[in-house]
Amino acid sequence: MGAKQNEVHHSHVDVINRLKRADGHLRKVITMIDDGRPCADVAQQLQAIESAIRNAKQLFIRDHIDHCMDPHVKDGPAAGAVLAEFKQITKYL
Repeated sequence: MGAKQNEVHHSHVDVINRLKRADGHLRKVITMIDDGRPCADVAQQLQAIESAIRNAKQLFIRDHIDHCMDPHVKDGPAAGAVLAEFKQITKYL
């Protein structure tokens, strides 16, 4: 099951953009710490990094479910409901 190794989905552009934002925030935090910026400012940037990475991860996983797993689910009376529940629970990853 799963997609070809080099398959790119439309959402991958968004995932990459989110990760680039996280990378920018991380670089900013390093500079902020080196410059002795206030802890509250650093903590705010760390929160932004965490959110960006979490959102990118969730989008990537949901996209994988939709494009790589969903087509392989066998038709059956409960298949759609099980897959929908699985998609719903991924928001807690």
